[in-house]
Amino acid sequence: MTRTRMNVAEPRVAIVGAGPAGIYTADILLGLSPTATVDLFEKLPAPYGLVRYGVAPDHPRIRKITDALHEVLTNPRIRLRCNVEVGADIGIAELRAAYDGVIVATGADLDVPLDIPGIDLPGSFGAADFVAWYDGHPDVPRSWPLTAESVAVLGAGNVALDVTRILAKHAAALAHTDTPDIVLEQLAASPVRDVHLFARRGPADVRFSALELRELADQHDVDVIVDPDELVLDAHAERMIEQFSQRRIIVRTLTEWASRTPSTKTASRRIHLHLRQRPVRLLGTGAVTGIEMERTASDELGRMVGTGEMLRYDVAAVYRAIGYRSTPVPGMPFDAERGVVPHVEGRVTDADGARIPRLYATGWIKRGPVGLIGSTKSDAAQTVRHVLDDLGDLVEEPAERAADPLDALAGAVDFAGWLRIDDAERRAGAERGRERTKLVAREEMLGHALPIGEAVR
Repeated sequence: MTRTRMNVAEPRVAIVGAGPAGIYTADILLGLSPTATVDLFEKLPAPYGLVRYGVAPDHPRIRKITDALHEVLTNPRIRLRCNVEVGADIGIAELRAAYDGVIVATGADLDVPLDIPGIDLPGSFGAADFVAWYDGHPDVPRSWPLTAESVAVLGAGNVALDVTRILAKHAAALAHTDTPDIVLEQLAASPVRDVHLFARRGPADVRFSALELRELADQHDVDVIVDPDELVLDAHAERMIEQFSQRRIIVRTLTEWASRTPSTKTASRRIHLHLRQRPVRLLGTGAVTGIEMERTASDELGRMVGTGEMLRYDVAAVYRAIGYRSTPVPGMPFDAERGVVPHVEGRVTDADGARIPRLYATGWIKRGPVGLIGSTKSDAAQTVRHVLDDLGDLVEEPAERAADPLDALAGAVDFAGWLRIDDAERRAGAERGRERTKLVAREEMLGHALPIGEAVR
């Protein structure tokens, strides 16, 4: 490979992952270094990561984040290359040879496993797969087995709320969104009547946001049912609602729902919200037929412990939404136990704890799947500061870099190619009276993005 020597005063940085973490990192880096350039790599044909493929379609206010991300990508010092998988199309070692710094921001896309009997039965699903399906991810099957009348969702966070809401929502309520037609058709045929949402925590300890919790009841022909006996507050819960306003709002919302008289609950679909229950096993032989739960209680330190009281529910499908986990990046160290890249404040380290030169991490693959946009930005700023500090240490001795790696990438989708996909989705949406309708098949996306003859790699 031809090698050229370039001054580090004009640093060239690669960022792997064009979701919010990667794009915010590029924006911060370019803002702090007026001579830097960034090449942004994404394995999917489209950018925006979790905002495009992990946010429920009925959350347009969150999806508007893409407008800010788009503005960043218009910076002429950023070269976007989608449809490029690092570890397959180009390796980490090649990137380190070609750039002054490589920042991995690939996020978290796998479900945290739940080790209980029956979890592998047909009818047991991970929330990450279901979310990817209804968001039109190009690399998941296009059909989903929506055959159950009664369903369980496990989790006490906003992903669990999203899954519960989409399962219970009538498809017509999503007709104005960018939901792919094939998803709307299958949701419309769903026979679901009851969705049971289980949280092992009590009402003052769930991790729902107050706004998203209220959205459960803001749906046409859907009732939310809460047992008032599960809202009794112990000493720990009293302390929590006294200290945190969000928890007071959540308890107030749950109490309001629990106080509604049964005669007002006439909807064709129902969401049953169960608190202080943890899964023990899934029931069934050839497929899920039920779930066994154990009641929990909080000890004096607020930790949830089992009480020994068991309950059984007849359900034909179970969705676990108990957390996300990152996928290892080939050529990068990975802490399999914690599900993150080993690092010190974003500087990647090897198995012995030694820093790996010019290799960094940010976002969920760095800190785990916690925090929202604000956390992502502050996390990216920390990593960028270390990148620039390390480059400053080398300014007297410019690094030797490989030739431009983008020249050898066949089938990559640049920013102009993404704009062609975006235009196609907007035109498809206009035909249906929507802002956009999302394209699903990778081949179709590439057909719009790439010149004739390059769409199939």
